[in-house]
Amino acid sequence: MSTLPDSPEALIAALDLEAHLEGGFFRRHFTSSRHAVVGDESRAMMSCIYYLLTEDSPIGCLHSNRSDIVHFWQGGGALQYTLLTADGALQKTVLGPDLATGQQLQLVVPGGWWKASRLLSGRYGLISEAVCPGFDYGDHRFADAEQIRRDYPQLFPQHWPLLQSLLRS
Repeated sequence: MSTLPDSPEALIAALDLEAHLEGGFFRRHFTSSRHAVVGDESRAMMSCIYYLLTEDSPIGCLHSNRSDIVHFWQGGGALQYTLLTADGALQKTVLGPDLATGQQLQLVVPGGWWKASRLLSGRYGLISEAVCPGFDYGDHRFADAEQIRRDYPQLFPQHWPLLQSLLRS
């Protein structure tokens, strides 16, 4: 049975990951050859990536995607996801191996929701993401402070320190 490398650097090398604009590291390892029409464009039906957060890059900044995304915990430490739903609720979910404490192995984030991730423990946390329809950079957007304040006034001031820490600088 194979095991994951002990160091983030060895894992980055083994999976051939590169720096991600959100923070952390990633590599797309699958894009479906089958296509579907989305709006007025043809899109891959699905794509998948590895995504890694490390001690040195522990946050995946708050962003949204047009597509639905399923996150699968793969190894390392636990990762906390902060979600802002379409109806304005704030949710937190932890992906990790400790099911007895409420951690989960999978998380579905519907298209259009805001999400951010943070490494909670360990030297790294590794997930995979399946995106359907397939990921396209044109469907991705980063949150900014003004937009979050405007769209989620019910979260202020109580949750502002958390949300501010998850914004891209």
